Amino acid sequence: ENELSYLRADLKDIDDLIAGCNNKTSVFLLFLKESAARCGEAFNLRWTDVDLELKTARIKPEKGSNPRIVRISQNLANRLGSIPRTSERVFDFSSLRYFSGSFRKQRKRITQRLQNPRIMQIHFHTIRHWKASITYAQKPDILYVMDMLGHRSIKNTMTYVHIANTLFSGAETDYVVKVASSVGDAVRFVEKGFEYVTGEYGDGGKVF
Repeated sequence: ENELSYLRADLKDIDDLIAGCNNKTSVFLLFLKESAARCGEAFNLRWTDVDLELKTARIKPEKGSNPRIVRISQNLANRLGSIPRTSERVFDFSSLRYFSGSFRKQRKRITQRLQNPRIMQIHFHTIRHWKASITYAQKPDILYVMDMLGHRSIKNTMTYVHIANTLFSGAETDYVVKVASSVGDAVRFVEKGFEYVTGEYGDGGKVF
């Protein structure tokens, strides 16, 4: 419930947290925000996985997920480039457990300074939840979100579809349009979350 209630909060809370942390933690959180990576996937990111010129990052998966390549913003590329290369890993903290403790201390300090208790609800995985839900709300293509998250099963992705439909109903969206030319196409589109709009046309197609 804490995760779901946070999704109702403004993006400004996440950005305030990112801005208030020390540089390396801030870049780590920004990477989570743009990539929807799990914290362990981001923690294990190596310099050989990052191409700052092409602005891409290769994510090596956890939990049996699929590997994937994500695009990053110029801002994130610049900030990654500002991190000293002291090890093979980009975020060279001694351990994820140690880093998590440091993050919690920074989060508490920022919460107190800004007098914003919502910030205390933000965890590493919260940012992944937010990214998946807001992406589906803006671009309702479940396969796109599934690929972004690295899910092997669409059942896992459906969680974010339900969240987005509940929390972001009425928001502006970039619609993805598909034309079904057969019953098989229509069935596949419905299974992927598309909704029937209209048809048929001269070629027999139906729009989803």
